[in-house]
Amino acid sequence: MVNNPLSGAGYLLRGLSLISKPGLRPFVLIPLLVNILVFSLLIWFGIDQFELLMERFLPAEDSWLFWLRWLLWPLFAIALVLVVFYTFTVIANLIAAPFNGLLAEKVERFIGGELPQEPAGIGQVMKDILPSIASELRKMGYFLLRAIPLLILFLIPVINIAAPFLWIAFTSWFLALEYGDYPMANHGLRFKQQHRRLKQARFTSLAFGGSLTLLMMVPILNFVAMPAAVAGATLLWSERLKQLSD
Repeated sequence: MVNNPLSGAGYLLRGLSLISKPGLRPFVLIPLLVNILVFSLLIWFGIDQFELLMERFLPAEDSWLFWLRWLLWPLFAIALVLVVFYTFTVIANLIAAPFNGLLAEKVERFIGGELPQEPAGIGQVMKDILPSIASELRKMGYFLLRAIPLLILFLIPVINIAAPFLWIAFTSWFLALEYGDYPMANHGLRFKQQHRRLKQARFTSLAFGGSLTLLMMVPILNFVAMPAAVAGATLLWSERLKQLSD
């Protein structure tokens, strides 16, 4: 059954297990380090800028308004979590895109799949940097064109009740599209072809993206979410999407 929602979450769990295999660990390391680096830098930058704002706009410690700092810090922490969640994935994927393609290739070979060319290696990764970044930018454009109208729905009375559910569904779909790109691009499929394949397995793709959204919210595990998603998407491609027609 191509359209099985339960199997969508299963692919991510299998991908999470797969990246711990000895033959794949070296190719997980670079995306993992990129994830940690970007995540850490964003948190450090956010805290540093917030501290500067506090020093500039709130009174010194001897002022009776100093208590506002203790009120604003928790609010800032919540905002920081939301901003990091929705931005670090895009930035990390932009940086790690060539290496994610290599990881998808290694995963497919590890499970016995066949690719149209010999193993690419680090030399091919360097050649793929510009095309990979161009592909990521195109996906970002796809995301923004749809995300902005969805965000506007939050401001419309009555309709804004459904807005959070639509946003979660769209985020799940986009994450499936984001990570499904890596194994499919290795087989020469372009963005429109990838989109059509995933639409034919819509519920499986949404479940995959939805479970990835949850994984990204779990501390510590969110650091391995990106390589796990690449591995899971490669399994999804090899077992479900590969046999579909464009």
